[in-house]
Amino acid sequence: MFVGFNIGGSSTGVAFGPAVGSNVLGKLAAAGLMTGFALLGGWTIGREVVAKMGGQIVPESEFTLVASVGVLFFVGLALLVSNTFGVPASTSMTAVGAIAGLGLARGALNASVMLEIISWWIVAPVIAFWVCAVIGRYVYPYLDAWLKLDQSHGALLKLDRTGSIPRPRLGPNTTYRELGSTVLVIVVACYMAFSAGASNVANAVAPLVGNGALSMDMGILLAAGAIGLGAFTIARRTLDTVGNDLTELPILAALIVETVSASLISFLSAIGIPASLAVSATMCIVGLGWGRATRTVTLGEALGKGEAPAVSVNALAAEREDRVPAMGEEAPDELAAHDLFDPGTTGRVIFFWLLTPSISAIASYALFSTVSI
Repeated sequence: MFVGFNIGGSSTGVAFGPAVGSNVLGKLAAAGLMTGFALLGGWTIGREVVAKMGGQIVPESEFTLVASVGVLFFVGLALLVSNTFGVPASTSMTAVGAIAGLGLARGALNASVMLEIISWWIVAPVIAFWVCAVIGRYVYPYLDAWLKLDQSHGALLKLDRTGSIPRPRLGPNTTYRELGSTVLVIVVACYMAFSAGASNVANAVAPLVGNGALSMDMGILLAAGAIGLGAFTIARRTLDTVGNDLTELPILAALIVETVSASLISFLSAIGIPASLAVSATMCIVGLGWGRATRTVTLGEALGKGEAPAVSVNALAAEREDRVPAMGEEAPDELAAHDLFDPGTTGRVIFFWLLTPSISAIASYALFSTVSI
């Protein structure tokens, strides 16, 4: 419950921060949608991740009740450490690290399964970067010109009460494009919640499902309930934080990042690979910014044959025009006002993403190799 509670608190902000920050949804509605779609993700493709973490990395017989408590303790400890330093931990990577430590200590680790998981941990961020880099360089300007996600003044919809049955109508300043864009923001946020549930329910209950203390269905319901509790409570602060932090990141860029990262995590969950949504989303942001910045140069210059372009927020927020600027027409000085990401902060985040699962694995190995439980 503690692990699921923290997952709900952090994942809700990641999934619905752009929607809440742009006033498309309220916090209560975001929490309700997060709970429902996290349950849907866990109930469908999330079962594959629970099965892999609960009985394929190490045999199910290794998950005694006390050992399960130890594994979940190390996951909670990693969350505590990362929250103390203000860095989001990869709960999936940390949970796998704790289970791997148990397997190493007992001589029961399935090396082929661990190799498969680690391989995807390396490949997935690379895929996220290059998919978003291509979108940023070649597709983003056209999406920006076509969608135009600006909000008009006044209500989005109003009720027409002139007839016998009230009917929803467009607001006084609302266009069909704005209505469609608003619906798109909500749909993408729900998709992100679905992928978060599919990937993260296993982190809270996989050991307990593996040892038979909980059935698969009961474990998923318990995890989804804990995620929902976090969404309705501590997520209110993370929604404020993420919503405010993303005000400099255009809503279109946030939607692309969420769609690509959610699709990647949903795919990995469907094949049973526990992976980090935060890592994928971060690499999507970097890739999208790099792709936007490289529109000011030729492809050869972008790959290192000329001066490296600066990646910036303004690179994701170029002025909209009737005609999309051709490759190389966007002015470099407009793309380098403020960095999209601070190298020092980014390095610190990556360091903790590597540190927390390592600490979890080492501590788990030390415990289970010295104490017979």
